[in-house]
Amino acid sequence: MTTFQLTDTPAAIVKAFPKASDFFKQAKIDFCCGGDQPLSVVNEKKKGKVDIQSLLSTINQSYAEWLDAGNKQVNWDEISDSELVDHILQNHHQYLQNELPPLNQFVTKIYRVHGANHPHLEKLHKLYHMFQMEMEAHMIEEENDLFPLIKEYEKTKDPQTAEKIRLLNETMEEDHDHVGNLLKEMNELTNNYELPEGACNSYRLTYARLQELENNTFQHIHLENNILFNNF
Repeated sequence: MTTFQLTDTPAAIVKAFPKASDFFKQAKIDFCCGGDQPLSVVNEKKKGKVDIQSLLSTINQSYAEWLDAGNKQVNWDEISDSELVDHILQNHHQYLQNELPPLNQFVTKIYRVHGANHPHLEKLHKLYHMFQMEMEAHMIEEENDLFPLIKEYEKTKDPQTAEKIRLLNETMEEDHDHVGNLLKEMNELTNNYELPEGACNSYRLTYARLQELENNTFQHIHLENNILFNNF
C-alpha cells in the first residue's frame, strides 16, 4: 500500500485519495490552485502552520481504512482526456449550472432578512455574486473553446492544437486562482460557515449549500489544474 510522505504534493495525495481533500480543507492547506509543491513546503508557506506530521498520519490511516473497506483508487492516468472532460462536465459543470442560480436567491434572502444584525452578510452577498459571474463565464469558455480543442487533439495529435490548449490553460488557471481566492474569502468571512446563535432554517441551508459549493469547486479545480492540464 502507498504511504504518503511529506515530500508528496497535496495535489498528488488527493489524486490518489480524493477524501484527503477533506483533511486538507480542514487544515486550510491548498490542494488545487497551489497544491503542486511538497506538503512540507506548502505548510511552511501558509499562515498558521499545522502539525503536519500528525495530519499526514491521519491521512495515511484514513487511506488504509478506505482501502480495507474495498475501495479502489481511480487511476486518472489511465483515463483519456475526453473521459475526464466528460466527468468534469457531468459532476462539476452540471452541478454549478443547477446550483448557482437558486443559491443566489438564498444568499440574497439571508442578507435581506438578517443583514442589519449580521453585517458580514453584505460582503458575503457581494463575494458570492462575483463568484457566480466568474464561474458562469469560465464554464462557457471551457465548454465552447477549451474542451472541444482537447477532444480534437485526442484524435489528431496536432501540435498547433496542443499549443492553443496550453495558452487557454494558462487563462483557465488564472481564473481558478481568482475563484479559489473568492471561496477562501467567503470561508474566512463566515468562520468556516459557523452558524450564529439562533440561525433560522434558511441561514442553515445557505451555509450548508455554500460549503458543498466550496467542496465541489475545489475538486473541480484540482481535476483540471493537476490532472487534465498537466497532459499538455
